[in-house]
Amino acid sequence: MSDPYVFDPEAPDPVAALREIAFWRERARVDSHRVMAYRNAADAVEGLPAQGREALGTSAAAWQRLPGIGSSTATAITQALAGTVPTALVSARASATEVLAVDDDAGRAFAARLRGDLHSHTEASDGSTPAGEMARVARRLGRSYLAVTDHSPRLTVARGLSPARLRAQLDEIAALNEALVAEHEASDGEGEPFRVLTGIEVDILPDGSLDQESELLGRLDVVVASVHSELRMESAAMTRRLVTAVANPHVDVLGHCTGRKVEGKPRPPSTFDAEIVFEACRELGTAVEINSRPERRDPPQELIALAVETGCLFSIDSDSHAPGQLSWLPLAASRAARAGVDPDDVITTWPVERLLEWTTSHG
Repeated sequence: MSDPYVFDPEAPDPVAALREIAFWRERARVDSHRVMAYRNAADAVEGLPAQGREALGTSAAAWQRLPGIGSSTATAITQALAGTVPTALVSARASATEVLAVDDDAGRAFAARLRGDLHSHTEASDGSTPAGEMARVARRLGRSYLAVTDHSPRLTVARGLSPARLRAQLDEIAALNEALVAEHEASDGEGEPFRVLTGIEVDILPDGSLDQESELLGRLDVVVASVHSELRMESAAMTRRLVTAVANPHVDVLGHCTGRKVEGKPRPPSTFDAEIVFEACRELGTAVEINSRPERRDPPQELIALAVETGCLFSIDSDSHAPGQLSWLPLAASRAARAGVDPDDVITTWPVERLLEWTTSHG
């Protein structure tokens, strides 16, 4: 499969144009569901045989007769077929140029060390796209692995995966990895093929237990454990809740530990004894996530510094729900650099073999 996110007027491809428009709009923090018109249109065009595209030609009205293609997407398609950069793509690129820019040298250098991402969501739960599309974009961005960590059953608002659905996803990811190996071998074949890791963002329940079958958690490559409910729990109870979760041998990463939101509809951080929680993470070998979502910026800067002082490991993750959001990792890398995090203590800077050895042994 060719890289679907670079439109080249010398080899005009409307599918590439539509997907790149979506990518930049997601990166610029346009709601991913508002971007789906472009991804749906790309799927519709990609499903057409060559003669079908030729028959429709450069008539926007003709393209609009196809299901899933509207006025704006038809215009982008016909402009791409004419060998010009679609105006929607020009606008999307411009709107994303300065958004989320990392302008400090230390942050850029830190981001360059990142090899993977252990927190992403697909259309199986509350993401917008299939795992294959997320993986191929992560590959394009220079990563060598991506963990698919859709939500667990209790989070019904996010279509959390039941045990049966998660087991089915494991089979889908195995097939996807076979396809990625084949694509790698069909290209230059140098280095290692991109790897999709099995995983989950499992809810930490109020008593600290985990919202998924233990046997199934044990089959996964990566388990990110996060609190999504009762965020205003009293401090001592929240401390016990987090320590109990961190002590579970299946847990690899403590996700967005304060649950705060600093943009949109702000949400204050949960209160807990961070010294106790981070000491448990250090002693038990659980990584503290530095979440890249700009509305979270979780943990706060002072807690990252405390985790450094405690001697914790870290995981810099995108928590992406759409392909364009995978490009947010440098934001968290910059925050990590400012807090004095050692890149060698960030598990997402490790090669996948070392990472998987750690996830199977640290518990």
